[in-house]
Amino acid sequence: MNHELPAIIQGGMGVGVSGWRLARTVSQAGQLGVVSGTGLDVVFTRRLQLGDPGGHVRRALEMFPIREVAERILDRYFVPGGKRADQSFRAKPMLAVNPTRLGEELLVAANFVEIYLAKEGHDGQVGINYLEKIQLPTVPSLYGAMLAGVDWVLMGAGIPKSIPGLIDRLSRGEAATLKLNVTGGKADEEYGTTFDPNAFCGGKALPVPRPKFVAIVSSATLATMLARRSEGRVDGFIVELSQAGGHNAPPRGELRLNELGEPIYGPRDNPDLETIRGIGLPFWLAGGFASASGLAQALLAGAAGVQIGTAFAYCDESDLDHELKEQVLKASLADDARVFTDPVASPTGFPFKVVQLEGTLSERNRYEKRKRVCDLGYLRQAYRTEDGTIGWRCSAEPEDDFVRKGGAIEDTVGRKCLCNALLGNIGLGQVVADGSTEKPLVTSGDDVATIARFLPPDGLTYSALDVINRILPDIVPTSIADDEVPTVFETEEILAR
Repeated sequence: MNHELPAIIQGGMGVGVSGWRLARTVSQAGQLGVVSGTGLDVVFTRRLQLGDPGGHVRRALEMFPIREVAERILDRYFVPGGKRADQSFRAKPMLAVNPTRLGEELLVAANFVEIYLAKEGHDGQVGINYLEKIQLPTVPSLYGAMLAGVDWVLMGAGIPKSIPGLIDRLSRGEAATLKLNVTGGKADEEYGTTFDPNAFCGGKALPVPRPKFVAIVSSATLATMLARRSEGRVDGFIVELSQAGGHNAPPRGELRLNELGEPIYGPRDNPDLETIRGIGLPFWLAGGFASASGLAQALLAGAAGVQIGTAFAYCDESDLDHELKEQVLKASLADDARVFTDPVASPTGFPFKVVQLEGTLSERNRYEKRKRVCDLGYLRQAYRTEDGTIGWRCSAEPEDDFVRKGGAIEDTVGRKCLCNALLGNIGLGQVVADGSTEKPLVTSGDDVATIARFLPPDGLTYSALDVINRILPDIVPTSIADDEVPTVFETEEILAR
């Protein structure tokens, strides 16, 4: 098997958009296919409740090494033939510092299933993407992915300094504790959530290989800190520009907005590639590089390649809802596809890129009509209560609840429930009390404006291989002299795309 570094890393997008089908296709093509690890336990249980079309989830569960865990999950969530269209999905346990046995089993099994299916039938490499800000499911999720032989772990949306060390401990079968970020916590207090592979496996942890760890960063400062001070080995970086989709790092300095209300990024937000290259670890550039010239520019800047998200999000193999794909591709063809970098939509506090689409929560009236509810809880924030215990709040939950828990009312303005909306993007939206279904909210990079360039002249669909073949030229530079490497972005060519 060829273990050379990939020229293309496929982005781990949204909740379930980067599913196993897409990752498998990209990996079979010799690049790095990546599944999204966000919310996999709820994606997993809802697929089972839809009857598991094609039998893929059940086929993977047949290979799960702890038989009784797989059987318990199937008994609880599998609905032969699928639930009624007007019936709500059965809930799963909320994430917790000390999870229930079922909650832990769902996290481990869901991550195992997604990686197993992505790796099935080929010897290519597969990665999984997590968000650092979503902490409670991280450790059992990692173990589930590692049980299935995941090759790479990618993490951003925070400072994942402790993650390489957790991966090391899990690979040795040791209990791993992730320290939690708790608002209002005192200096002499520590909070954490622990997963013990030995206890989970009934006394003796199953052996798992150690995957590579890649941190997603937007600055040389963060990359340097992670390379020097992480608890364990960092194997590389993905360097995201502000054009990239999903969550963006906030601009440095005081937040300023343009006339549309979007954060303004300036020269201080441009990554210093000379410093990043000097760290000595491979890195990939992300944000508007889905072209042969984009890849060439990245290679000439010293990168090992590029990460591509938006171009793959709208290909046949992604799990984004078909009607949403078609709606966006038609808008792009008409030169009418627009992305708004929303400074407040995400409860994480990070700017979040939202495609402006009819019928989604990007429309103000649909957002205002939605009844606020926090029934999934992935983006809740931990805070210290008066008695020193941990409480949980989300700025997208009902305003009164958030304020009662010590939150500021102004922090609720414009916040959107990404947990439910992103599930709506992949056809897994919850049926709510009035019989309606949770509306989607599509996120993409700025590149969505020209995404129709991947379409054939007479069609409205394209494949993941179409993307790869368009980006990879026949011959690409693999090495350059030191004096040919830009010290920083010397022109606006990359940033202007």
